[in-house]
Amino acid sequence: MKIEISENENAALTLLKNCGVPILEAAQLTCTALKTGHGKIKRTLRCLQEGEKALQQQEKTVTFEKAVKAALEARKDRRTRTVYDFRYFTQRFMKRCPGLARRRVRAITPQECAQYIEMAFDTPRQRQKARLILSGVFGTAVKRGWCSENPVARVKAPRVVEKQVPILSPQEIKDLRQSAEVYRNGSCAAAVGMMLYAGIRPHEVARLTWAQVDLRERAIYILPQHSKTGGARRVTIHKPLLRILRAHRRGNGERICPPNWLWHWRELRRAAGWDSPAHPWPQDALRHTYASYHLSHFRSYAELQVEIGHRDATLLRTRYVDQRAVMNAKAFWECRGQLAA
Repeated sequence: MKIEISENENAALTLLKNCGVPILEAAQLTCTALKTGHGKIKRTLRCLQEGEKALQQQEKTVTFEKAVKAALEARKDRRTRTVYDFRYFTQRFMKRCPGLARRRVRAITPQECAQYIEMAFDTPRQRQKARLILSGVFGTAVKRGWCSENPVARVKAPRVVEKQVPILSPQEIKDLRQSAEVYRNGSCAAAVGMMLYAGIRPHEVARLTWAQVDLRERAIYILPQHSKTGGARRVTIHKPLLRILRAHRRGNGERICPPNWLWHWRELRRAAGWDSPAHPWPQDALRHTYASYHLSHFRSYAELQVEIGHRDATLLRTRYVDQRAVMNAKAFWECRGQLAA
């Protein structure tokens, strides 16, 4: 059976044949496009144009691993601790979430982000920080045009219930101080004294030099680039700390802590009987002990807030101070009785 076709139909077949794909496939594609455009040529062309734009946007992206590298590069001038935390959390994401490193950031959904946070981290506090860091990665990706929105913005922040951190007993304080005096000829004693009697964080004391310690003014000066929150503060040197610092004073150019400080800090705690399964070290125990004894003796949230470097007293009231466990605060600050070294 011979079928006659019109001149226009013949021209259409020639056009389809010359497009570089089989005629039948080209015809099917044309039908699909027309259906999408509801049979209207102008609408069909508009759908094709918008689809091309969307495809270009999808193709303009990078893997999660490359987005992490870009985010780290953008933060290279931040504090050392900030960069360390950012690197640690992102590496843990890629280690514990199979395939994440190679995923295209534009294709990652809010639901996947929530799953990644749960897979990579165990506690609400870890997940809270992980969410912030993951958001930072996608924030950089949005600025670079690698994705159109930050999917983490639609992930609910984990709820963290603040609990009071236990403080050290007088005997535990005595044991820790005695261990500090004998460990490596007392090279860590000044740092332990600053954490216990000035509430300075382990990572902050690691950045201090003796040039920031003024024994005459009885003050320690925490620089903005050295503090956790980025704010400078002046911390008072009280009587027990003054005695420790005078005994272990070194040159202005030297650091308060020995090299590889965090390792030595762990070893010193073990020497004092801590960090075993039966006797784990409470995180930030010395800072919380300082806060509790300070408030008990000096009776001022405002003064403690300034000394410890908090923006307000909320965290002090909910988590930091444990007045019930304080025993003889006056002796703590005057180095009398069993609290003395």
